[in-house]
Amino acid sequence: MTPITLYTKNNCPQCVMTKKFLTEKNVSFTEINLDTDPQYIDTLKEQGFQSVPVITTQDAQVTIVGFRPDKLRALAV
Repeated sequence: MTPITLYTKNNCPQCVMTKKFLTEKNVSFTEINLDTDPQYIDTLKEQGFQSVPVITTQDAQVTIVGFRPDKLRALAV
């Protein structure tokens, strides 16, 4: 599977649930926390994202916004 990037923020319940879901399904991902790496905020805004979590694959075939177990399951295959 193509590498997965997960954009999160501190104190974000949906981010915590998404990380937990991916970890429990043994899906590896790279986390970018916007509170510690704010340089990514403008990039996400330019792409039209206004909230986190945002999950993207390197090949841009999959983009998921929010905690969406229905869509996250596809990454766990």
